[in-house]
Amino acid sequence: MPPRLVLRAVAERLRPEDIGLRAQVPAAFSCKARLTNLLILHNFSPNATCKNLPLDLVFIIDSSRSVRTEEFEKVKIFLSKMIDTLDVGERATRVAVMNYASTVKVEFPLRTYFDKASMKEAISHIEPLSAGTMTGLAIQTAMDEVFTEEMGTRPANFSIPKVVIIVTDGRPQDQVQDVAASAQAAGIEIYAVGVDRADMQSLRMMASEPLDEHVFYVETYGVIEKLTSKFRETFCAVNMCALGTHDCEQVCVSSGGSYACDCYEGYTLNPDKRTCSAVDMCAPGRHECDQVCVSNNRSYSCECYEGYTLNPDKKTCSAMDMCAPGKHDCGQVCLSNDGSYSCDCFEGYSLNADRKTCSAVDMCAPGRHDCEQVCVRDDLFYTCDCYQGYTLNPDKKTCSRTDVCAPGMHECEHVCVHNDGSYTCDCYEGFTLNPDEKTCSRATTSSLVTTEETCKCEAIAALQDSVTSHLEALSTKLDEVSQKLQAYQERQQVV
Repeated sequence: MPPRLVLRAVAERLRPEDIGLRAQVPAAFSCKARLTNLLILHNFSPNATCKNLPLDLVFIIDSSRSVRTEEFEKVKIFLSKMIDTLDVGERATRVAVMNYASTVKVEFPLRTYFDKASMKEAISHIEPLSAGTMTGLAIQTAMDEVFTEEMGTRPANFSIPKVVIIVTDGRPQDQVQDVAASAQAAGIEIYAVGVDRADMQSLRMMASEPLDEHVFYVETYGVIEKLTSKFRETFCAVNMCALGTHDCEQVCVSSGGSYACDCYEGYTLNPDKRTCSAVDMCAPGRHECDQVCVSNNRSYSCECYEGYTLNPDKKTCSAMDMCAPGKHDCGQVCLSNDGSYSCDCFEGYSLNADRKTCSAVDMCAPGRHDCEQVCVRDDLFYTCDCYQGYTLNPDKKTCSRTDVCAPGMHECEHVCVHNDGSYTCDCYEGFTLNPDEKTCSRATTSSLVTTEETCKCEAIAALQDSVTSHLEALSTKLDEVSQKLQAYQERQQVV
């Protein structure tokens, strides 16, 4: 027979009395419920697929005179085993314990412990209060002093269920129906567990609907711990992802009795809500790269434009010194320009068509020098000179006409004649210029010339020589005065 049919057959024959558990309404235990309890009580439950939802859970335990010491210890064992079945934590299930008889004592509120060991340690030190059974007062105290945000109850917008489990073996000595109704109206779900002599009518009055799911009865404290399995079933949420029945391509997220699909980092859920596609990590708004994003499977890396280098944060970029040695190919001068560079040349050179190398410039080309007359190239520089008949002025650029007929400046024997920066020679009257164009010879005269005339000619020639000599001396003096005047003017300009 298949295993499923075997379990069903066993479940159909199972009686609550076989496990010491009796429900308020025996008929309510359907085949499915009995099978579930059978699986739970005999460790056949699929624990790996079950996880309780977060709760704000308060245990209210009766320690009145009717509860013997050894029975109260059984109740504490029940509480400890209940805590073992819960997912306890600040963001999971929070637990509080209240102890009551004629008075009520909050042993620890919801905000005190968030781990199982601390809770169980605190439970082990609880002592019974004895005296009466004020169940209504205990429920009211839970509403007023425990189910508050100050004491650890989470705000209503968190939608965390508020649950009370009351364990008692007697009849309440105060009114419970109205206070229980108020608690339920405030959103508190109440489970009532009766033991031995407990009054079933009172349990039904304080428990939430439906009663067959909120009222439990055990005949002795010796079997109360078996209720932990029942409460585990009640508080359990099936992990649909662990059952293997989902169709998510990558990640299954369990949610109550359902599930939703999700994707690994670097992927996004497709419209079918099941499959995933790789995300373009370099799409605008998805990366933190300053300049260039390089997609890399499900991740990305950052790079920089040419002329920039990646900073240690692996995201931003800084301009490189493109003119650092070895980084450029300029022949002479490198000019850095925001992540790039351009080449230039030293003075006297010009940049070639390749925009990298340089050639020497013709410094005497038109427009490149400021010489008035003659430019003389000298490697990378130049000097100025003047045409014949001119001399270079002190500014080393301009020229002035030279007095070529000044003494010592010409080779004429008799007369020096200026001729636009040059000169020609001439002779006194009665003399003729020799073929060398410099010297003179006495002219041959007619025999008809008298001695008297000859004397007159010689006298005139002598006079001319004297006048010429005085004129030349005067010219020399004028040149000296002119030079002194020019020097004086230059000194005045400097001052």
